[in-house]
Amino acid sequence: MLVTVESYAISGIQALPVQVEVDLARGFPTLVLVGLADAAVRESRERVSSALRNQGLKFPDKKITVNLAPAGVPKGGVVLDLPIAIGLLVASGQAPAEHLAECAWAGELSLNGTIRPICGCLSMALAETTRQRAGRTMILPKGNGPEAVGAGGVRVGEVGSLKEVVQILFDGPGRIANCCIASQVPPESDLPLAADMADVRGQFAARRALEVAAAGGHNILFIGSPGTGKSMLAERLVGILPPMIRQESLEATMVHGAAGLLPAGSGLLAKRPFRAPHHTITEVGLIGGGRPPRPGEISLAHRGVLFLDELPEFRRHVLEGLRQPLESGEVTISRAGVAVSFPSRFQLVAAMNPCPCGRRLDHRGGCRCSPQAIDRYLGRISGPLLDRMDIHLEMAPVTFAQMSLLRPAEDSMTVRSRVRAATERQSARFLDDPRVFFNAQMGLQAIRSHCHLRRRPLGILRMAVARLSLSPRAFHRVLRISRTIADLAGSEEIGEVHVQEAIGYRLLDRGVGSPVG
Repeated sequence: MLVTVESYAISGIQALPVQVEVDLARGFPTLVLVGLADAAVRESRERVSSALRNQGLKFPDKKITVNLAPAGVPKGGVVLDLPIAIGLLVASGQAPAEHLAECAWAGELSLNGTIRPICGCLSMALAETTRQRAGRTMILPKGNGPEAVGAGGVRVGEVGSLKEVVQILFDGPGRIANCCIASQVPPESDLPLAADMADVRGQFAARRALEVAAAGGHNILFIGSPGTGKSMLAERLVGILPPMIRQESLEATMVHGAAGLLPAGSGLLAKRPFRAPHHTITEVGLIGGGRPPRPGEISLAHRGVLFLDELPEFRRHVLEGLRQPLESGEVTISRAGVAVSFPSRFQLVAAMNPCPCGRRLDHRGGCRCSPQAIDRYLGRISGPLLDRMDIHLEMAPVTFAQMSLLRPAEDSMTVRSRVRAATERQSARFLDDPRVFFNAQMGLQAIRSHCHLRRRPLGILRMAVARLSLSPRAFHRVLRISRTIADLAGSEEIGEVHVQEAIGYRLLDRGVGSPVG
């Protein structure tokens, strides 16, 4: 008897429709699995046979052929355990086929017959909505339902064991499945507060630069002595960013779900991700890769913040891998016969010391680094990578008077309100281009349309280009930053003060410890 079970396989963060075809025939008892299955799928035989026996069911004593169609597409993971077991149950007559086509099935089996949560359920649910399978129900393990519901318009049923699956096959999915509506991102007031900007004393220029970076989605590099608050400010960037819209939340949840980082029972991510890998991280850990390819830190930071502390301590070839994703917003991992793309639209915050000993900017002195040592230290970061950092800022140590201030500094919610007003202006500006959320993402055509300068601001920029030898990329970044500063000021036009402030954020273009390479 031939039985077909509908399911999905995960490739990167995308869900691919898979038909699990199970055929029983006379012959020597064996199970042949075909259709480009990886090791995890091939091992399903042992899990399925033990799960059936321990649930009081029978593993067919016949020649079993399982085909995973389309046969030319690689399949990996453990999500096909449940569809294979269902195919065996129906093909052997232990369950009816009447309600089989009403559902799409996915789940990992334990040896005792319980069904464990899996990765990538949101991607599967989104693929199900795209295919517009009217009236069909997704049957998933318990704990995966809230994630799948986030896709909206999908009927989801949760099961905990093979016995519950058999009951669905007899009675139909209507008894346990819930008709789900779109899951919304929790409102801003329901989210726990991140680290607050009110904790930061002094560093007024750095606070302003962080606000500009948040308002326009700009990458920022802090250069300062140890203890000046570089990490403290970076950790507070998430707290002043605008809340994620539904599309951003869906994308971030898909990445974290595919990586297996979503706790069971969780729905859509509501807070922007904040990732801070150690400087010993490998290229695969940062960019992504492996077998099968998995998202790296730059993809886990998608629609959030990636913080690289002690930037020169990272291996240079690891940092060079950031150059293309910073421009394109995605990374493609190519392995033998497989090419997988992961989104990587993140905001980069980096921090570094001004010299090997870290005391060059300390007003108390003590730095004995030679100019050659400083150049070698800063030269660990290539010029092309620094060119992709929108804002460069030096941070001097905080004075005693600033540390002892009793008056509280401006808190994150106050800063966030200004940032939100600026981003709303950008949302209206880029309404016709769904690929652009922030000024930092503007292409050349958008820059020409939205960054027009009058004579005096243009003259200031022309002088800066001549004196600082700005590259075309740095020139366009100054225009993007100027547009963000004008948005924070509520100005439709980019004025002289906006351009001057933007030029001031190109510290390393002014020859201050300029790196080589």
